[in-house]
Amino acid sequence: MIRAHNRGIINDDPIVFGRRQVLAGILAAGLTPLLASAQPLVPTSLEKQIGRMLVLGFYGSRPDEAGPAHIEKHLHADRIGGVLFLGHNIQSRKGTEGLVARFRAAKSDAWLALDHEGGYVQRLDETLGYAAIPKAGDVAQIGLDEARSIYKKAADAFADAGFNFNLAPIADLHHDRNTIIGTYRRAYGSDPEIIAAYCTAFIDAYKRRGVACALKHFPGHGRSSKDSHHGLVDLTDSWTMEEAAPFGDLIRNGRAHAIMSGHLVNRHLDPTGAPATLSRPILQGLLRQKMQFEGVIMTDDLDMAGVRKQYSRRQAVIASIAAGNDLIVISNTIENDPSLPERIVEWVDEAITSGELDPETIVTANARLNTLARDLGRI
Repeated sequence: MIRAHNRGIINDDPIVFGRRQVLAGILAAGLTPLLASAQPLVPTSLEKQIGRMLVLGFYGSRPDEAGPAHIEKHLHADRIGGVLFLGHNIQSRKGTEGLVARFRAAKSDAWLALDHEGGYVQRLDETLGYAAIPKAGDVAQIGLDEARSIYKKAADAFADAGFNFNLAPIADLHHDRNTIIGTYRRAYGSDPEIIAAYCTAFIDAYKRRGVACALKHFPGHGRSSKDSHHGLVDLTDSWTMEEAAPFGDLIRNGRAHAIMSGHLVNRHLDPTGAPATLSRPILQGLLRQKMQFEGVIMTDDLDMAGVRKQYSRRQAVIASIAAGNDLIVISNTIENDPSLPERIVEWVDEAITSGELDPETIVTANARLNTLARDLGRI
């Protein structure tokens, strides 16, 4: 953590010069080597570095509505790095592709993210004129060759619609009692090697079109009996390392470009009871150190009840950055705040000045986002 002696870079009393100057001094004195190694895309202003980490949702399903107008302004000003599309945003093909075009025009390198697994979770579906994608449980029954063909077509449709970040595939294990994954057969099975093989087919198809994929939900949601959309899910008594095995296989074979953490509590991994999304022991201790993952870690939606019922937005944002997430996802549909990106900058600003956050965490996250973009041939 950054402590008082670091703030003395500028003056023994940081209040004299104000927070902005203090942060500038911290950046100039301590982070120049990191910034240099992360060039050319890491911005030097803290505000833009924070903005690049934010993936924000919105109200609206047509490009001429107020919600998309706010998003366009945030993108143009580099206050956010990407946009989250949910089901309520996708009501027609014309409206959806119009929104994508508007956002891409505002910021050509913005992440445009969507849940597009197939089966129960397919946002671009037949009602909009897109081809149906089988659920993962069915794909696993028809073989890898057919899976590759299915996912090639799906990736083409996804990319042709203008999206470049698929919040999929599921790397969780199947379990019948799971009401949000098992019931809908969203997982490829209960064998970690089979899951990793089908996830590989999925990811390779999308990477071919320059689309990022996020494995989910780390450290494993499949054997839980509850749904993190409705509250924190406690895995303490059900989770084993086997649930992390598909993630480990995909890390080792170079397919895990991004991993989404879940609102999942495991007191054996983090005795504080913090969900994985906000847990440094889980994200840094298990995922980074033990499993040697070097790619992008992203949150699940911080507006989901699993976090929202326990933490304020400020607490969730600061804790998620401190835990080591590189992308912070907020749907912003619960208590919609058009000025949320500016407010987040203020929160992070305060947290760095107080020593609650280390600014190096933010620079490192931006460098990882560079690496992801390069891996996908985007820069």
